[in-house]
Amino acid sequence: MAGNGDQAFEGGFKLYRYDPSLAANAVFVVLFAAASIAHVVFLVRRRTWYFIPFVIGCLFEAVGYVGRIVAAQEAPDFTLTPYIVQSLLILLGPALLAASIYMILARLIRLLEAEEYALVRTTWMTKIFVTGDVLSFLAQGAGGGLLAKAESKDDQKRGESIILGGLGIQIVFFGFFIVTTVNFHLRIAANPTPRSLSASTGPWRQLVVALYASSALILVRSVFRMVEFGMGNDSVLMSSEAYLLGLDGALMLAVAALLLWCHPSRTIRGRETTHDAPRHGASAAFRHGRAV
Repeated sequence: MAGNGDQAFEGGFKLYRYDPSLAANAVFVVLFAAASIAHVVFLVRRRTWYFIPFVIGCLFEAVGYVGRIVAAQEAPDFTLTPYIVQSLLILLGPALLAASIYMILARLIRLLEAEEYALVRTTWMTKIFVTGDVLSFLAQGAGGGLLAKAESKDDQKRGESIILGGLGIQIVFFGFFIVTTVNFHLRIAANPTPRSLSASTGPWRQLVVALYASSALILVRSVFRMVEFGMGNDSVLMSSEAYLLGLDGALMLAVAALLLWCHPSRTIRGRETTHDAPRHGASAAFRHGRAV
């Protein structure tokens, strides 16, 4: 592929159809870097190791926007390396954010001793959703790599199709995750477990709201990227940086900020949930007895 803004091959693929804004992308670098540092502090202090993918996702975003800063300084003679960096990392970052979000739900259900309210068994829940996330990540990565190095119109279309497939997988699994969360929330609201009524459990209802909001934001972003790639490189969505910054960068920044404001460790404290069932067996037995 050509390393500048000119046509790389017949069909008119260009690295950028606008000049990236140095100032706007610098703001995103600073904000995502700050979010990454804050999440690392929570990760280490509160031992929320399941949030490692989330931290890596924030770092992906920060480095991706660094790539866009480099491109802004190169305009109009863009080179390939910064384009590949920003394209892949901004595309893949949300899949890593999603991985940690998936892991929250199963831990929360175990903490509240509400396994009977789960649409999917908690022992399988994280495995199912994270498997879908990995498949989405790999497909988007493969498609993004192929698209970044495309040397023909066919290569471009193949790369876009693979990315669309990866985004489609993400949307399907996220949709199922939202259904699973809503099902659990409705059932525990109708028939609270003793554990869910305990003040010591923490603000779990607030965490559920944060799960809804963060899931919706990632879902909207994925739909946008799917439409963007589906319309092609010469579409209106590729012709202005505002779409990417507003419907991808800003939404993912909101997810990072939201889960700082309502960090899962306020409810799910460290290793507590790995032994919840044995610790609270009596409470669980009471619930089952009440149900009978």
